[in-house]
Amino acid sequence: MKKVIISVTNDLTTDQRVDKVARSLIGAGFSVLLLGVHSKPSIGLSDRPYAFHRFNMIFKKGFFFYFEFNVRLFLFLITNHSSIYLSNDLDTLCANFLASKLKNVRLIYDSHELFSELPELLNRPFVKSVWIYIEKQLLKRIKYSYTVSESIASYYYDKYGVNMSVISNFPNFRLSQDPLISQKHKIIIYQGAINKDRGIKLMIDAMKYIDAKLYIVGGGYLLEDMIHYTQKNKLIDKIVFFGKLPFSDLFQITKKANLGLSFEEDTCLAYRYSLPNKIFDYIHAEIPILVSDLPEFKKVIHSHPVGEILQSRDIKSVANQINQMLSYEKSKWYPYLIAAKKDLCWENQETKLLSLFY
Repeated sequence: MKKVIISVTNDLTTDQRVDKVARSLIGAGFSVLLLGVHSKPSIGLSDRPYAFHRFNMIFKKGFFFYFEFNVRLFLFLITNHSSIYLSNDLDTLCANFLASKLKNVRLIYDSHELFSELPELLNRPFVKSVWIYIEKQLLKRIKYSYTVSESIASYYYDKYGVNMSVISNFPNFRLSQDPLISQKHKIIIYQGAINKDRGIKLMIDAMKYIDAKLYIVGGGYLLEDMIHYTQKNKLIDKIVFFGKLPFSDLFQITKKANLGLSFEEDTCLAYRYSLPNKIFDYIHAEIPILVSDLPEFKKVIHSHPVGEILQSRDIKSVANQINQMLSYEKSKWYPYLIAAKKDLCWENQETKLLSLFY
């Protein structure tokens, strides 16, 4: 049985893409070991069908975190047998690349995002240049790679001549709920990272003019700031922060909502070309979406009319558009959501994924 070691720099609890890939590999007869980092507080992983190991890191962020992680990952890889290494994002690639050359092991690279173009690097030119250098030196030397969107694949081809496959980050198909169920309060949901340029502040500001609840589910370095901002604006009765949740709990909350939001700002290439899994989680929970005017988002709306593109980032305009969407019956969107679920599901991506591992 071939063994695949999958590595990421998160704590494994909320990375649905890595979990789906691991489960697909298990289903195809591979042995899987998933490597990540241990964070506090951390959610248990007792329900996973694959082996996993999380490093207890000395450093928690910055250069020393990435250096420590890659050193520990490299040592782990060269001292443990594997037939294939799966590196997730640029921050795991150095260790995987070196170990694959040393041990003559197949390396596969999954680019979840344009790591070197993240907003956190916009005002850090030296740090950004280091990541770009790593990207430039290594990507052209990797035979097997894939990413989440056509825009990112095109970017890498234009910049480095790299032909990446596209494995979209769709959820597994599952039934959700009766679309005609009525609820006492309208619920709006945002799920994902509470980080820079995700549009969280805009959502909070818009709630001043919306008679509904906003559920914000996820963690991030701006979480406490957004909680304080909500309290400062006396909106704590309208906005609920859930923090990080396991996949199953997240879906149970999402499917109760009336509208899903994704307000990434066009401040960097990483966001401009992004295709976050949350919008597909909303679709699979059978709720309409309101998303930013970004290329990959527009492709989804144009091919599947399951929601709307944000018309303006003016606070009152956003509130008006949300109020208008909340006034519609769920039955307006239901046929389109069901059709989109059948098309935009992980089962339709598995064949492409597994072809890279055989």
